[in-house]
Amino acid sequence: MSERGGAGQNGQSAGGGASVAAIGEFGLIGRITARLPTGPSTLLGPGDDAAVVAAPDGRVAASTDVLVDGRHFRRDWCSARDVGHRAAAANLADIAAMGATPTALLVALCMPADLDTSWAEELADGLGAEAATVGASVVGGDMSSSPTLTIAVTALGDLGGRPPVVRSGARPGDVLALAGRTGYAAAGLTVLTRGFRTPRLLVEAYRRPQVPYPAGPQAARLGATSMIDVSDGLLADLGHVATASGVAIDVRRDAFEVPRQMADAAQALGVDPYTWILAGGEDHALAATFPPAVALPPGWRQIGLVTAGAGVTVDGASYDGPRGWDHFR
Repeated sequence: MSERGGAGQNGQSAGGGASVAAIGEFGLIGRITARLPTGPSTLLGPGDDAAVVAAPDGRVAASTDVLVDGRHFRRDWCSARDVGHRAAAANLADIAAMGATPTALLVALCMPADLDTSWAEELADGLGAEAATVGASVVGGDMSSSPTLTIAVTALGDLGGRPPVVRSGARPGDVLALAGRTGYAAAGLTVLTRGFRTPRLLVEAYRRPQVPYPAGPQAARLGATSMIDVSDGLLADLGHVATASGVAIDVRRDAFEVPRQMADAAQALGVDPYTWILAGGEDHALAATFPPAVALPPGWRQIGLVTAGAGVTVDGASYDGPRGWDHFR
C-alpha cells in the first residue's frame, strides 16, 4: 500500500489495471491529452499555463457544473465514457441556452489514487466526443487526489455577434416552445434505481443525453425572448424564467407524446409518466419563448403560452406534483 493510501500492490487499481498513483499526475495528463482532438476555436491547447481560445465576438459565454460520484452518476450504472458525455452535455447545453455556440471545455478531475487509469482515459474520450459534436474541444483543466471522484467542467461559447438570450425576456403573449425531449432521462434513472436495465431507450437517455445544441443559436437568430436549459425539470426551470421575467407560464400536457417504452415502464413501476416529462431533468432540452408572430422552425414545438401574472401552471391550473430537482432537498 502506498503512503497516499489508494493504490494496491505493484501500483494496481482495485480493478486490476494500472492506477493513477502508479503513473502519476503528469503521466495521466499525457495519456489524457493525447486522446483529445482539437477544434477550430482552439488556438493553443493543453500544455501551457492556460489555453487560448478564439473569441471572434469579443465576448465569451461561460458556464460551469460539477458531477460527484454517487450523487450525479454511479459507476455501476454508467461507463466512464457515458459519464464524460453527461459531464460535457450538462455544460454545453447551458451555452446553447444562451444562444451561443460552444467552443471549449475546461475540466477539473478529482479522483481516488487507486482509480484505474483506463477509467480516466475513457472519461476523456467521452468528454472529447461530446464536445466534438459541436466543434468544441477540451483545452485544459486540472486534477487532484480526492477520496470522492468529482468532475468539474467549465464551458465557453461564442455569441456570434448576437445578444445573449436570457431568462428575463419573456413577455405576455409569447409562445412557449421546446426543442428536444423531456422525461426520458428521468424515466431511465427510475428504471436503474429499481434495479432494471431496460427499456434501453430510457436507460441510454440517462447515460447519454441527446441535446439539441444547434437549436440554441437558431432560437437566438429567430428572436427568442428568453431561453433555458431544462436540466432540473421542465416546471422547475420554467419557474426560473417566470420569476426572472415577471410573468406567468402555462404548459399544455397534451403537447407531449408519451412514447410506448415510457408508457410501459410507467405502468410496470406504478409511476405517472407525466411526472417524468414535467419534472424530470438531465435530458437538457431547450425551452424558449418567442413572439407570437415567429414561425417555429423544425425541431421546435409549441408547448404552452406566456401570460400576465406569476408562476407556472399546467393546463391552466396549479400543479401539485413534483416540479424538479433541488440539490439540498
